[in-house]
Amino acid sequence: MIVFLAVALSVYGLINFYIGRRGWQAWTGAGLPGWIFVGLFAFMVAAYPLGRFLEHGLHAGAGGVLLQVGSFHFAVMLYGFLFVLLVDIARLTDRVLHVFPAVVRRDPARAGAWTLAGGATLIFLICMSGYFNALRPRLRTLHVAVAKPAGALERLRIAVASDIHLGTIIRNSRLARIVSMFNDLKPDIVLLPGDIVDESVPVEEEERMTATLASIRAPLGVYAVSGNHEFYGGIDRATGYLKRAGVRVLEDEAVLVADAFVLAGRVDPTAVRFGRTRKGLAEILEAVDRRRPVLLLDHQPFKLEEAEANGVDLQVSGHTHAGQLFPLNIINKRVYEQNWGPWRRGATHYDISCGVGTWGPPIRTGSRPEIVLIEVRFGAKE
Repeated sequence: MIVFLAVALSVYGLINFYIGRRGWQAWTGAGLPGWIFVGLFAFMVAAYPLGRFLEHGLHAGAGGVLLQVGSFHFAVMLYGFLFVLLVDIARLTDRVLHVFPAVVRRDPARAGAWTLAGGATLIFLICMSGYFNALRPRLRTLHVAVAKPAGALERLRIAVASDIHLGTIIRNSRLARIVSMFNDLKPDIVLLPGDIVDESVPVEEEERMTATLASIRAPLGVYAVSGNHEFYGGIDRATGYLKRAGVRVLEDEAVLVADAFVLAGRVDPTAVRFGRTRKGLAEILEAVDRRRPVLLLDHQPFKLEEAEANGVDLQVSGHTHAGQLFPLNIINKRVYEQNWGPWRRGATHYDISCGVGTWGPPIRTGSRPEIVLIEVRFGAKE
């Protein structure tokens, strides 16, 4: 963890130094006082680390404000880096090919000032559009036919919300809207496939969130599994408050629901890094009657072939955020065999949700937040 933090802070510092230096050059080139730029930029850079330091104890309120500011800076940093990099590439190209118009070469200070103003405006518009996009989850509906019969149960309405990331940034007011969407769907069962809780949830918010989660109406219950962020913030506390809300947290176990289908849930692979164990899927399903439909909750969609090999009919996952921020969504597609949406391997159906919340900046420019409604027909032919 120490090595990871050292590397992360070094990369964070170097990227911000690059952006800050170029911005300061353009700012002072326009004749503006350099200390104003340095002060504002240094505040934004330091906000998130300082907020993490202050978020507990007497200064929790100030820490929360700093975390809000710092989380937005992650997106500003990404798009600021890309913008400055493109400008530098253009400058290098001009040195060789002389592509800039004469007016730019005659007054480079003025050109730099206009470039800074244009870049700042563009980044602001991108971040604001991504922020409002993140506030408006859509409903995505999926229809799945499972050949196995489920006793007297012919159909099942499953409401899914992954990657809510409840905490300092996404608070109870957002959760209340998600729960309202759930209840409007009138689901039979609600599934929460991990990263429900972020690294830190204030105690007073925890109590409000517990009450809000407890208001979910689903006759067959609310089930969840851990994600990586539950472990980062303390797995026992995270699962403890979910359980107090009446959420059944599946920890490498399989349960029979309504005497109709099997629902299995896996502990997140992050458990191993925290000295805990994670069972293999074959072991979890060892005593399961495979003649019944088998549904699986597994936060991270890696090694998807395991579900097919073990007779799972439907696997529900999250984790990917489908990249969350452009252009990271392009890279995200190459990391995962399936990074978003419905997929199929043999007789096994998969659905990977991009999540309803955000991590880091409360901004989505590479995907839309979503709640998924899965309509399952049992004993049905394709």
